[in-house]
Amino acid sequence: MNRRALFALAALPLAARAQPRPVAVASFSILGDMLRDVAGERMEIRVIAGPDVDAHHFQTRPSHAEAVRGARIVVRNGAGFDNWFNRLISSTGFAGVNVMATQGITLRRAAPTPGHNHGSQDPHAWQDVRLAIAYLRNIEGGLIRADAAGEAEYRARTTAAVARLEALDAWVRAEIAKVPEARRIVVTSHDAFAYFGAAYGVRFRAPQGVATNAEPSAQQVAALIRQIRAENITAVFMENMANPATLRRLAEEAGVRIRGRLYADALSAADGPAATYEAMMRHNVGLMTAAMAG
Repeated sequence: MNRRALFALAALPLAARAQPRPVAVASFSILGDMLRDVAGERMEIRVIAGPDVDAHHFQTRPSHAEAVRGARIVVRNGAGFDNWFNRLISSTGFAGVNVMATQGITLRRAAPTPGHNHGSQDPHAWQDVRLAIAYLRNIEGGLIRADAAGEAEYRARTTAAVARLEALDAWVRAEIAKVPEARRIVVTSHDAFAYFGAAYGVRFRAPQGVATNAEPSAQQVAALIRQIRAENITAVFMENMANPATLRRLAEEAGVRIRGRLYADALSAADGPAATYEAMMRHNVGLMTAAMAG
């Protein structure tokens, strides 16, 4: 047997191991991080609305349809947050496993705001770490349906991820507890933190509603300025993808300074302070507690 034939035979096992992995698609960056946590290396993870991208009103491209068409599993938030992803799935004839991460979660009602598209539900459930654990469980179940051979690995990875989030939840509670209850008021660009507030005892105020395309009225902004002055609120923040103009004007007129940038609906880039879900929560809590304390 010549050298070329021997080389070809030796390469066969490598070729077998190099088979492409099944594709798993997440609608936006926070879900992509959770999906990656549970899937590990068994799936190739693709995220449609990536870091620092507003997933409320995302515009898809033909390449996104191709990613979904060839996927084994897709993961979406639901509750009106990523309706564009539902349309993308329908347009491709996707026939794989379709996971809604908020399945089984009792969602909060959203205050009616002109221009938002969430109906009566607030979709930002991931802001409560305990509900993020429910997200992981839903993703785990979907991956097992999509790839039964990987069940043991998916269950082990979910168990490890849940343990980390349970520790994160305890840390958030301990950090918030250091701030006097009367000082636990935060102003943000839009109303994305209601679940966080309910879970951890923080009151949030925002000039916008739950969607980033809803412009507040002059009366709403004026009322918030009066509240900031009356309650001596010092925790005023922009968000990583909201239009900062309204909040800057509000802060200037209220005589306060913006204390940094929170991440609500999207992660940061890999070299940023909120590249994973856990990093996002720790970043946000660190900024909020320092600012609330004044």
